[in-house]
Amino acid sequence: MNPVESLSMATRTLAANKMRSFLTMLGITIGNAATIATIGVGDGAQNFVTAEIQSLGPNILFVRGGSPEADRRPVLPPQTLVLSDAFAIASQVPTVDAVAPELTSSERVSHRGNNISTTIIGTLPDYTRVRDFDVQRGRFIAPLDVDRLQRVAVLGSSLARQLFGQRDPIGQSLRVRNLSFRVIGVMEPKGSSFGMDMDATLFLPLTTLSDRLVGRTSPYGIGVTYIAVRAKNEEVMQAAQFQIENLLRLRHKITGEDDFTVRNQKDLLQTFANITGTLKVGLAAIASISLLVGGIGIMNIMLVSVTERTGEIGLRKALGASPRDILTQFTIEATILAVLGGAIGTGVGTGGIALIRVVANFDAQVSLDAIAFTTGISGAIGLGFGVIPARQAARLDPIIALRSA
Repeated sequence: MNPVESLSMATRTLAANKMRSFLTMLGITIGNAATIATIGVGDGAQNFVTAEIQSLGPNILFVRGGSPEADRRPVLPPQTLVLSDAFAIASQVPTVDAVAPELTSSERVSHRGNNISTTIIGTLPDYTRVRDFDVQRGRFIAPLDVDRLQRVAVLGSSLARQLFGQRDPIGQSLRVRNLSFRVIGVMEPKGSSFGMDMDATLFLPLTTLSDRLVGRTSPYGIGVTYIAVRAKNEEVMQAAQFQIENLLRLRHKITGEDDFTVRNQKDLLQTFANITGTLKVGLAAIASISLLVGGIGIMNIMLVSVTERTGEIGLRKALGASPRDILTQFTIEATILAVLGGAIGTGVGTGGIALIRVVANFDAQVSLDAIAFTTGISGAIGLGFGVIPARQAARLDPIIALRSA
């Protein structure tokens, strides 16, 4: 029997049992759809993180407390940076254009009954230059505000709407704990950065936040969470990183392991790519388990089919069909179920990604590699799990098969 005839016979057999064929394909369909959707969401997350980091600008460095090894530890790194470190970087590193140290805290902000929990960033006037974050109305923090510990505040755009509605917040007062702050500005909409909603953030002079709300966290001066540094251009990034590291080692009198970490955009991209890549592979592996379950389902149904079609197999062998013909037909049936289920699953997974993009406003990606991978795996599963029942059918003795029927 030629392959075309075997394919035609297998197709007619599957079409005669539509419901059973559909239920058999369902496991493969779900597995393919879940795998494609999972990889698509993972790719979207990776692209999102990449865009977030690239939006910082190609010449931005971040200095944070703790050694590079602290990134791999399940505890928060020590806060070893102080405000004077930022001033030293700004004045002594020639390749640096601007410096913006940041001290972060979480507090409740209130105005006339509106009580909102938000993130507070204490920083300096150059923050807008370093982070490319413009003021929409009013002004940002000025040097005099920092020097005199002024109780002034700048609001993110969404925080301004939540607290003041349609009213102009400039000149109004808000409260943090038991202290009153005067609103001097509202920032342009910025979106999220590293998981922090910048539009829902309150900005205060760093000295005010440290002295009036947080308190001193370092015996060497005003502690800061990290220092954002803007190099003069992209070409001097490596030089700026090298100079900052040497300066801080001298200032901190380090002879062994660094108590700080300097990261550039490339380092951040690599770190987050590793994290999201590992997460994507893990999720895809979990989703792929359903492909294995679908393959087992195909094997079970084909074994049942062999039992039900014992008479047919015996009759075909009595009429001259070889074991190879029987093996080929049952293998083709299993492969058709797997490939067709995989194709349907591909369509469902692709549609799911499109739905996620519309409903969740998330840039999930349709990965051609994922489609090729899952479709190929589907065919391999059908071929692999179909061999056992196909071989069982091919080995049936025609006389015993006819008697059993």
